[in-house]
Amino acid sequence: MVADDRLNDLIHAARQASAKAYCHYSQFPVGAAVLGEQGGIFAGCNVENASYGLTICAERNAIFQAVAAGETQIRVLVIYTPTEMPTAPCGACRQVLNEFSPDALVISVCDGSDILRATVRELLPLAFVP
Repeated sequence: MVADDRLNDLIHAARQASAKAYCHYSQFPVGAAVLGEQGGIFAGCNVENASYGLTICAERNAIFQAVAAGETQIRVLVIYTPTEMPTAPCGACRQVLNEFSPDALVISVCDGSDILRATVRELLPLAFVP
């Protein structure tokens, strides 16, 4: 679980990150914020590339920011999309999340009132593991 005030901090960080998204191709700005095991918040946005396979999703960007700061255990990931319905993470992001915390809580928020809440295990059953 995550306290309401901490969740609000994560949502705010994800929303702010989405405003910085480099999404000239999809026009779909996404922001994400990770709460690390030590309590730090790390944000990321999607960064697209003309060679679309080189694009990085907001979720992985936020996770990699956390890892670069020394966090390797993720407690919560919040994803923000400027849509009416929340958007779940893609398969690649689910696999990366699983690497750092299969029990992490994933919360997707949007401009509408719906919220998606699931653990990484629920989003990625039978995940690939070493």
